[in-house]
Amino acid sequence: MKGLQNVIGVSVTHPTWQRTRPDSADDKHTGWAFVAAEDPPLSSSTGHGSFSCADCVPDSVNGAKFVRDLYEKAQDTTGKYSVPVLWDKKLGTIVNNESSEILRMFNASFNDLAQNPGLDLYPEALRQQIDEVNEWVYHAINNGVYRCGFATQQEPYEVAFKELFAALDRCEEMLGRGRYLLGSTLTEADVRLFMTLIRFDEVYVVYFKTNRKFIHEYPKLRGYVQDLYQTPGIAASVNMRHIKTHYFTSHPPLNTYAIIPVGGEPWWQQPHGRAGQFPDARQPWDK
Repeated sequence: MKGLQNVIGVSVTHPTWQRTRPDSADDKHTGWAFVAAEDPPLSSSTGHGSFSCADCVPDSVNGAKFVRDLYEKAQDTTGKYSVPVLWDKKLGTIVNNESSEILRMFNASFNDLAQNPGLDLYPEALRQQIDEVNEWVYHAINNGVYRCGFATQQEPYEVAFKELFAALDRCEEMLGRGRYLLGSTLTEADVRLFMTLIRFDEVYVVYFKTNRKFIHEYPKLRGYVQDLYQTPGIAASVNMRHIKTHYFTSHPPLNTYAIIPVGGEPWWQQPHGRAGQFPDARQPWDK
């Protein structure tokens, strides 16, 4: 969206977690592996399935085989070898690994290099409102789906389930009044919510037991997801094959045999009409 792809390189791991120390019988950690698109398919960490390396991009900076290698190179051995990772090539270390913070860094810290420096997803006049929305959206939706999916007792699952769908109902109501969560302005709050919504129908309804309602069954949320997906720069960040492959093949306790559901039609690619519904929020890319 900011047009930083020519100045900030990107590596893309294989979506299926692998044993990061396969030669150690005692080290059972599984995590993100770097491969090249032309490499042979990988199986799950328990040996099930065969999953293509298409669209993967290796680490061309350090030649790392696993994301874990980057953390260890940065002398961070806490054991949570998560992505995304923002790497400093000059200092040879991790700058940041928190997506919400990287989002803000990309929004403001590289404007002198960006192709679209005028896009501000965290405008000063809306910062308090953005922070307030981010807080409840993160708790109930972004993290709420995980609270449902990884619950090990019925009561916490049901609490998370109720909070999740109450928050989705709240979003549906808000998006009936404006094109975006904060009315006529596209902000980071929309980007953060979108990343959960685009995964919801294809993954979370089945995998995380969030099955009261599909996103495409909410009239406003459906159009909102379509609108954001078709916003320049966003569709390129969505690889549904990678998304589904990761979730359904990386957690053996939830899906022993790594079977990936086929899923439905890509409704998020269909026309939405929200620009016409909210003419005060028209954007330069609207047709």
